[in-house]
Amino acid sequence: MIGISDIEAAAGLIGEHVVRTPTVPSPGLSALLGVPVTTKLELLQRTGSFKARGATAKLLSLSEADRAAGVVAVSGGNHGIGLAVMAGVLGLKATVVMPRSAPARAVDIATAAGASVQLTEDMDGAFKLVQELEAEGLTLVHPFDDPVVVAAQGTVGKEFAEDAGELTDVLVSIGGGGLISGVAAALHALRPGVRVWGVETEGAQAMSEALAAGGPVPVRLSSIVSTLSAPAASRLTYEHTAALVHEVLVVPDRDAVRGVLDLAEHAKVWAEPAAGCLLPAARQVIERVGDDARIGLVLCGGNASPGDVMRWAADFGLPA
Repeated sequence: MIGISDIEAAAGLIGEHVVRTPTVPSPGLSALLGVPVTTKLELLQRTGSFKARGATAKLLSLSEADRAAGVVAVSGGNHGIGLAVMAGVLGLKATVVMPRSAPARAVDIATAAGASVQLTEDMDGAFKLVQELEAEGLTLVHPFDDPVVVAAQGTVGKEFAEDAGELTDVLVSIGGGGLISGVAAALHALRPGVRVWGVETEGAQAMSEALAAGGPVPVRLSSIVSTLSAPAASRLTYEHTAALVHEVLVVPDRDAVRGVLDLAEHAKVWAEPAAGCLLPAARQVIERVGDDARIGLVLCGGNASPGDVMRWAADFGLPA
């Protein structure tokens, strides 16, 4: 299990390369939800999401031989951006594999950063291709199944714990589970009374299905939210979530997109559906725990284009 000492060591390793993102009360979201809400604005992180933390830590921890071989990653968007940009900063050759459903912006940014981007038909195919490239000698930087990466993502929770006021419940999005594993480990150590809730979208339910099965299982992916679409959780992230997370909630894609629009209108931030899904989940949490809730939201990323969001809103019949 990742402990606070691992997270503190990761913070020291990556500190000069990443942003200590703002932790701020949100009057607009507090009015919308009817309880005090504090946001951790990780969408203002370098590369537009928390993924820069884990990618940086892993790259800095590699041996010279592993660096020289070049690195490879599989991604629904944000991990690929994080790896490509940070590899460019550190002078490493990077290959990023993404499904064709990944946001075009993610492909463009990774390419512009100097990475070789390869596209597959779906996320399952992306994971398979990365396995082949790793077998050919490239060094894998896994998006979540790596204790170095999880500890670095935990620095989000460390900062949140240090910078926020009173919190009773913190909501964190789940793809493969690296972020929630690290955040939950940090909060367990620094804010032991705080409940941590995971949030997935329908059709990207790797962790909730793992919890139901008693361990990671392959899942069928159908969500529009590519940045949450892991084909399975890992044993590492499953064990952290099972031990430290209060519950994992699942919301429809439509509600995640509605959440993006609500964050823009009420919080004045531009997020992606992987963060937008937290708002409908927060309503569920408040219904369960009552009006004494003090909600924390980890707004994990903002790498969705206005065009993508407007298209999704139109598809779901949402007023934009």
